[in-house]
Amino acid sequence: MKIRTTLAAGLFAALGLAAFPVRMCAQAPAGAGTSQQDSNAARSQHLAANNDPRGYKKTAYTRPSESIKFKNYLFDGFGPYPIAGAAIVAGINQADNTPPEWGGGAEAFGKRVGSNYGINIITTTTRYGLSEVLHQDTLYYRCQCKGFFPRLGHALVSTLAARHGEEGHYTFSVPALVAPYVGTMVATHTWYPGRYNASDAFRMGNYNLLALAGGNVALEFLYRGPHTFLSKIYLNNRHMAPDPEPDR
Repeated sequence: MKIRTTLAAGLFAALGLAAFPVRMCAQAPAGAGTSQQDSNAARSQHLAANNDPRGYKKTAYTRPSESIKFKNYLFDGFGPYPIAGAAIVAGINQADNTPPEWGGGAEAFGKRVGSNYGINIITTTTRYGLSEVLHQDTLYYRCQCKGFFPRLGHALVSTLAARHGEEGHYTFSVPALVAPYVGTMVATHTWYPGRYNASDAFRMGNYNLLALAGGNVALEFLYRGPHTFLSKIYLNNRHMAPDPEPDR
């Protein structure tokens, strides 16, 4: 319990720290000693050269089709990674004996795997469903920046961001924020023991959000092109969801 609480706190701290260099990059002055007019002009050129307010280089965004989004939904909700993730988390729950009412043994482990898998399905369905309603693209797009910390900041901030409109500008994503807590809220009020309540659902939702952030970090740093199996999560490749090279 202490370990998971520390991890959740670390996520929110990392999200906060990641936002500072991003904003500083987007709002950096043109240079010391320049006039206010030159500074404003340089800032306008800088913003015009970027796709979003975080300072990343503009790319030729291609909005994914409904078919691509549906395939992504099936892979995210029912594919091999959710199954593996559910089994790993179930192993942690089994070691912690959480919830204790389920006991130990193979049957209890299977129940925990099914529970975690069900939470993921509900989370994924909520995220994609709300994204359709709000016309947001919640697929993950790798950073066009360079350097470990800018890329890490992009991965963490993207956990609560989505692309919107035909030009694909980044915006705050309500579906990305709400979905992790919907999944755990449904679980605590349906198949979890009766003593679990909304506060437990919120606590579990924090871990769910942490897992999504970790998935983004993996996509950012472990992705190795369309030929790899990992790239098929969110289908962030030219075969399905084009993400062209940045302007040079």
